[in-house]
Amino acid sequence: MRLVYLTETYPPEINGVSLTVERTVAFLRRQGHQVSLFRPRQRDEAPQDSRDEWRTAGLPIPMYPDLRFGLAWPAAVRARLQQLRPALVHLATPGPLAWAAMRAARQLDIPVTTDFRTNFHLYSAHYGLSWLSPVVLRGLRAFHDGAQRNHVPTELARRELARAGFGQLEVIGRGVDTERFHPRHHCESLRAQFAPPDAPLLLYVGRLAAEKNVDLALQAFEVVRAGMPRASMVVVGDGPARRTLQARYPAAHFVGMQSGMALSRFYATADLFLFPSLSDTFGNVVLEALASSLPVIAFDLGAAAELVQGSGAGRVIPVGHPEQFITAACALAWQHRHAAAQRQRARSVALKARWDHVLSQFEHSLLEVAHGSHAPGTRQARAA
Repeated sequence: MRLVYLTETYPPEINGVSLTVERTVAFLRRQGHQVSLFRPRQRDEAPQDSRDEWRTAGLPIPMYPDLRFGLAWPAAVRARLQQLRPALVHLATPGPLAWAAMRAARQLDIPVTTDFRTNFHLYSAHYGLSWLSPVVLRGLRAFHDGAQRNHVPTELARRELARAGFGQLEVIGRGVDTERFHPRHHCESLRAQFAPPDAPLLLYVGRLAAEKNVDLALQAFEVVRAGMPRASMVVVGDGPARRTLQARYPAAHFVGMQSGMALSRFYATADLFLFPSLSDTFGNVVLEALASSLPVIAFDLGAAAELVQGSGAGRVIPVGHPEQFITAACALAWQHRHAAAQRQRARSVALKARWDHVLSQFEHSLLEVAHGSHAPGTRQARAA
């Protein structure tokens, strides 16, 4: 099948969406599909315009200068779709480029599928623009209304979006590379660099931005440290809030973006993973932590709601109770020497989240739409 796969984020950008998209495109190509990738050109990248990849112009996203959105004339997008004649157009992320492709595909009667990956409508409140939230939600709903099928990562997301008026929803979960993220990557020298052997090492991995609620994780660390002064915390990631957070929490170790084996070692060496986000639709880092046998504390949303809840692999906190998040962090940190059972359960949960199964279900969904079966099926390919 010839298909166009459009995304506004892709490596060399490093984030959960870009890495998932890269893996998905590679899988579809291995399955024999002819995938034409549309995406914005990143800084220092050469232009490219071939049947395999079209890199469009792009501009930095406001407040996120290291991320870009794509720009292209609608006529140019339509001309490429006419030339390629794909059986389907898949839009992994919304944005100007995706809107142009949606309009062109509908004009050419090409079926469209999408992913709902980011709760952009929830971001507004974190930047003092709460009044924008319903406007953004209406825009997202209008965008996804143009698709024959919209993929969402969890059953909770499906229910919430259905209540908000979204249609044609199907749950396709997320997977994790359980070899790349594995407890055997524990590194004693790394641990010695950041924490003494008898003290807990807490970890946060993700973007440092207001909508990620990182401040709560660092507040929890400060309370843990009040009871265990030798406790340490490593913050992996970068973003617009980094400078402020570093100044506010000087005892934490901010190590910037990490990837490859370096990231795997941080997961496998820590004692407790804190994921305070209230805006993520899934949270790939939760799966990465679990695969590394790292107990997780998170709110009752996304991956935590479906994977950690009731598993014994950490604590899931009701939304709206940050004090319980801090209390749980203290309890698990202070008991970090007795967490062997939790670590085993974390790994067991992650082993059920196989990328091959998840991506095969995604491929099947695309084929259904391309062949004219537009109604979502009843299966739910969950990472559980």
